[in-house]
Amino acid sequence: MSGMTNNVLFSGSIGEYCHSLAEKLFPICRSITGPGVRETLSILAEELPGLEVCSVPSGTQVFDWTIPDEWSIRDAYIADASGSRVVDFKENNLHVLGYSEPVNESLSLEELDPHLYTQPDQPDAIPYVTSYYKKRWGFCLSQNQKDKLSDGVYKVVIDSELKAGVLNYGELVIPGKSDKEVFISTYICHPSMANNELSGPVVTTAIAKWLSELSENKSLSYTYRIVFIPETIGSITYLSRNIHHLKQSVIAGFNVTCIGDDRCYSFLPSRRGETISDRAALHVLHHIDKDFKKYTWLDRGSDERQYCAPGVDLPMATIMRSKYGEYPEYHTSLDDLSFVTPTGLEGGFGALKEAIEVVEKNVVPVIKVYCEPQLGKRGLYPTISQKGSGSEVRDMMNIISYCDGGNTVLDIAERLDIPFKEVYEIVSRMKDHDLAYFE
Repeated sequence: MSGMTNNVLFSGSIGEYCHSLAEKLFPICRSITGPGVRETLSILAEELPGLEVCSVPSGTQVFDWTIPDEWSIRDAYIADASGSRVVDFKENNLHVLGYSEPVNESLSLEELDPHLYTQPDQPDAIPYVTSYYKKRWGFCLSQNQKDKLSDGVYKVVIDSELKAGVLNYGELVIPGKSDKEVFISTYICHPSMANNELSGPVVTTAIAKWLSELSENKSLSYTYRIVFIPETIGSITYLSRNIHHLKQSVIAGFNVTCIGDDRCYSFLPSRRGETISDRAALHVLHHIDKDFKKYTWLDRGSDERQYCAPGVDLPMATIMRSKYGEYPEYHTSLDDLSFVTPTGLEGGFGALKEAIEVVEKNVVPVIKVYCEPQLGKRGLYPTISQKGSGSEVRDMMNIISYCDGGNTVLDIAERLDIPFKEVYEIVSRMKDHDLAYFE
């Protein structure tokens, strides 16, 4: 399952593919609704031909929430008395308060000031600020930009529109041998931020391409349901339409976000914390980076809040690089394409891929002979004794001792503190030599 070379599916490395796709998506002004979401989904559909774009009308009741009016924006700026744009949406789409209602006025600096948002402790950064459910307008700018504004009258224009429309999301179902499903969710609702926004959808796209190849080769154990949604309102909407199917079918899942920088690996559990997704993620990260950061359910903040809510309780865990809210660039213009790197994205892809392989391959191996097997006659015993060969045999014998029909491969890997993929390779060789079978 993991033997495919990168160039079968991707031009260059997986990390370069992901970063190139992020570069393409970065300039788009996304929000929870509107043309930015549709443009993003259109580009993703070019990469994933089976992606279905779904629409849910404004005003639709989704559990305790209502889908808001659709927001679109064409232009926005603050111009000084000479007509020069001192703040320009076309230079950076973070400059506008998300979901700003339209405005076209001339205001003094004093009148304008309540509508200006900065991050004083990061004077070079443009903050990301939104107001989805209360009508207002505003501009976001660096503290340094604001400090340069002098007294006078400014022309203030936000050419936006709020009207009844739709909320869009993308859904891709990749069939496997079983109707039981692994659910993967990522979000597409932030404007130009790289780790907090784009790392999730580009890594998920790469994962989907890999899974699609396995599906075509009839190599997938489970069916995969992958969604690209606006955060919070999107996951609530998707659950409102699919909760019964998901609760009956999903055996594991991953929320994919903040998975593209080089600084660290992080883990956030499901609410219950003991699902196969939690165990797979923890096991993989333990063997990738023993210093990975382990958070608790109380540190939640993304769509796991909805997927693991009481009564929903989907088995959703989260593998990240630098966790949202825990790195200084978060929700600012500093979260750019230099912060997210090809190596960081490839590391995130690799960790998520390994966790999925744990779910896929977590069989129950059963030894077929009594007492210790004769490994030599099966070609499973090293014919040369050298440093390391004794350890290899000891690992194999220890693994065999737990192949009693009561342990999965993950159970054995955890007990022996050996990477899952190594245990699976050994039990697969035993099966190939008719020494074991899988329940």
